[in-house]
Amino acid sequence: MADPVTLLTSIGLSEQKAKETLKNEALSATLKDAITQAQRVSGASGVDKAMGTLLYSMASRLKDTKRLAFLSDTIAQRKICTELQLAAALDFVKSHPQDPLNEKEFEAACGVGMVVTPEQIEDAVETVIKKHKEQLLKERYHFNMGLLMGEARAALKWADGKVIKNEVDMQVLHLLGPKTEADLEKKPKPQKAKVAEKDVKTKKEEVAVNGCSGEVMTGDGKSLMEQLRGEALKFHKTGENYKTEGYVVTPNTMNLLKKHLEISGGQIRTRFPPEPNGILHIGHAKAINFNFGFAKANNGICFLRYDDTNPEKEEEKYFTAIKDMVEWLGYEPYTVTHASDNFQQLYDLAVDLIRRGHAYICHQKGEELKGHNVPPSPWRDRPIEESLVLFERMKKGLFSEGEATLRMKMIMEDGKMDPVAYRIKYTPHHRTGDEWCIYPTYDYTHCLCDSIENITHSLCTKEFQARRSSYYWLCNALDVYCPVQWEYGRLNLTYTVVSKRKIIKLVETGVVRDWDDPRLFTLTALRRRGFPPESINNFCARVGVTVSQTTTEPHLLESCVRDALNDTAPRAMAVLEPLKITITNLPENSMSEVRVPDFPANESKGSHTVPFTRTIFIEQSDFREVMEKGYKRLTSEQPVGLRHAGYVISVQKVIKDSQGKVVELEVTCSSSDTAEKPKAFIHWVSQPLKCEVRLYERLFLHKHPEDSSEVPNGFLSDINPNSLNISSALVDTSVRGAKVFDKFQFERVGYFSLDPDSTADRLVFNRTVTLKEDPGKI
Repeated sequence: MADPVTLLTSIGLSEQKAKETLKNEALSATLKDAITQAQRVSGASGVDKAMGTLLYSMASRLKDTKRLAFLSDTIAQRKICTELQLAAALDFVKSHPQDPLNEKEFEAACGVGMVVTPEQIEDAVETVIKKHKEQLLKERYHFNMGLLMGEARAALKWADGKVIKNEVDMQVLHLLGPKTEADLEKKPKPQKAKVAEKDVKTKKEEVAVNGCSGEVMTGDGKSLMEQLRGEALKFHKTGENYKTEGYVVTPNTMNLLKKHLEISGGQIRTRFPPEPNGILHIGHAKAINFNFGFAKANNGICFLRYDDTNPEKEEEKYFTAIKDMVEWLGYEPYTVTHASDNFQQLYDLAVDLIRRGHAYICHQKGEELKGHNVPPSPWRDRPIEESLVLFERMKKGLFSEGEATLRMKMIMEDGKMDPVAYRIKYTPHHRTGDEWCIYPTYDYTHCLCDSIENITHSLCTKEFQARRSSYYWLCNALDVYCPVQWEYGRLNLTYTVVSKRKIIKLVETGVVRDWDDPRLFTLTALRRRGFPPESINNFCARVGVTVSQTTTEPHLLESCVRDALNDTAPRAMAVLEPLKITITNLPENSMSEVRVPDFPANESKGSHTVPFTRTIFIEQSDFREVMEKGYKRLTSEQPVGLRHAGYVISVQKVIKDSQGKVVELEVTCSSSDTAEKPKAFIHWVSQPLKCEVRLYERLFLHKHPEDSSEVPNGFLSDINPNSLNISSALVDTSVRGAKVFDKFQFERVGYFSLDPDSTADRLVFNRTVTLKEDPGKI
């Protein structure tokens, strides 16, 4: 058995703390028992530092050791994971001394299994801020922010207080903007507050007046460009980074900003920085629109920068697909750059960081580094010269993978300590080959590449909020130009997954064909499905430029698709479930041409002709043998009109097969000019092309397939077995010369797009969306 000091240091205590603890016989005895019990439960996985911290806290506060084993078990089983839960657990066992302990009541009282998502925190804070919005706008930063924090905390008992505070700060900032001089005064002057409000109102009116005509409007009547120009009112002006709340000003800041202005010319510069290890999805569309759109709306420029620092996962097809998708959405990068363009400069800066005493070489293993939790690395205080030598040895390939990392001496906003800056990977890089065997991490690379490219506004989604302080810290530690990081709400959709790891699982298990399977919400899949790029941009505009995380149902996106296709997709006629019709009062070789407008609402936009013969085909659902109340289409007693043909047909004979199924109708036709006006007109085809149609519905059965409470057995157990139906169909000849991705409205059926699987002899159409919203369709 390990000696007492080793036992205590194994749970994360420093040697000094362990020795001090052992001097307290009662505490050390209780703690040893707690650790031993936890080790029995955790087995081979052992007691990690997070557990150890809770065990120490529990042992030091538990007066009656009667429940020691029980509490140690709950910690080892990860039922109790936070100090807040532990406090509730200690209160519960204190107030329930009797046996047996009701475990269900205990777990309910301690929030066991309660996971508070970032979305729930955002929603709760948003509700609280909405409640006090009027007073907030009036009092601005003189409002009692503790009230907001308290109410949000009350609504989310088990949420992390730091995360709630960050959310309150962010939403208040986005509501009120940066602090003005009036906000900084001890006693606010009502007159100045009114003037400020008036100024804001005036600016908003100017934005509304100056918006681009012809752009899609959001629910509140603002186009995307208007919204993005409006965001400029909240953001700092170029060169005035220091006016942003939370921005760190150093003695050299003003000099660096002056040089930055000389290079940027006062122009807004943004960047879209995807990792080239997967295909972009619908959430990236918002990021593309925000970064490229914000620059475009304010006469700036936007870089497409590949964050290519992990050679193990990067492939050429991803580089190509990302650029294709940016351009497909209508944006042209100012230039295309790569993080790897700066490998030498990033390495030189890392050496400088070590020399300045802000980084060190660490030999802790991956599991020990996970989460960057305390206690500090035992190598944190190693001599600078030693770290410089070891870093050079890392670069020369003298360590094995995982044997050494370069870590930065700083604590992030979420409490994580000393993030890794460089790690060893003996994998050839897509662009630099075998030149490097050490690669920088996102936490190190991102802000420095922003600095190198003189980015003015580093726009990113809210999950990077916890990295803002490290972003500023690193730039300032190296005394280089520091851009400003701004966060906005991520866009999510229900009934889908967008995680690269999960999409790969779907592909590997054969649920979908590839990244561009039209049931997915990757951008390549949406393009293949037939979604026009402008519909995706308009969707982003309707969702809006918000700080809140947005989870939207697909029907809003589908609505944007219909709006776009209604004006751009020419009409054609197609029959998905054909029923043969023979018009007996036409000659055997009868043949005429019928002119069909491409856009019936605007016939000046062109037309095409289709043949009309003695034999035509209609949809099976457009005929019923027995008349039913409210049915307006063809029956044995009820005639129907043929769209565009100028004829009304009446049933003379119903022909059935041996199973009694209707397989053909014999009808007569008469001119619609002389016949009684029918109750309905139906579409039809004659001498049609045979093609394949693919009809899509939602890939998942539940709204949130990744939510274990909604789908306990995981997202792969939630697949809709009817998400794809493939059948043959008949389409009129106007589509014969269609090219891949050409779009049509098949009258009364839906919008369809020609799939890349098509050949000269076999046309394949994907149904993009139905003509009207159908809650069962994707």
